[in-house]
Amino acid sequence: MIDAPTLEALSEPILPTLYVLDYAGVAVFGATGALAAAREKHDLVTLAFFAAITGVGGGTLRDLLIDAPVFWVQDWRYIAICLAAALVVWFLGQRAWRFRALLWLDAVGLAAYGVLGAAKTEAVGGAPLLCIIMGALTACFGGVVRDLLAGQPSILLRREITVTAALVAATAYVALKALGLSNLGAALIAAPCGFALRAGALTWGWSLPSFPGSTARG
Repeated sequence: MIDAPTLEALSEPILPTLYVLDYAGVAVFGATGALAAAREKHDLVTLAFFAAITGVGGGTLRDLLIDAPVFWVQDWRYIAICLAAALVVWFLGQRAWRFRALLWLDAVGLAAYGVLGAAKTEAVGGAPLLCIIMGALTACFGGVVRDLLAGQPSILLRREITVTAALVAATAYVALKALGLSNLGAALIAAPCGFALRAGALTWGWSLPSFPGSTARG
């Protein structure tokens, strides 16, 4: 059972801007899920399903693992936002700019969700390493499920910086809190750190080093 002070901490936003980004992140991730279904020419119901799975998937797993109330069950607006994102993708149709725009919005979501996931886990007494893991899981798990359902290579198997950006945001938040910064101060620094890393990957093609050695046999 979660005590009253913890529930109060969970309901209090870390930072008003990031609280807004919590909804915006669900919308962005929901849109990427709808786009994955749209590429395969699925119907509107399938677009909505992909949007919901991607938008709330990471946060759902996090809440189940930390034994907290599942966030979208407590607030119906999260699912409504996912459905709205699917409708927007459906009515936009083919637009040349939409994929690039979503990449940048996704970068914002990764950073914000990395911080929010870490903060919520900290609120229920999670250890620092657990907070970092849950931050990355919150930001990335929905995308992993989306890719699996769409038959696309998982973000875990792509040589591009995505999960790492969420890990950096979550780690920076936990480290700054350990140094005595407030939730507000830590979030203001940590989220831009994660975003900057992802932005660098999008702009200059940054990636982590691959395992050394040849894959050839013989």
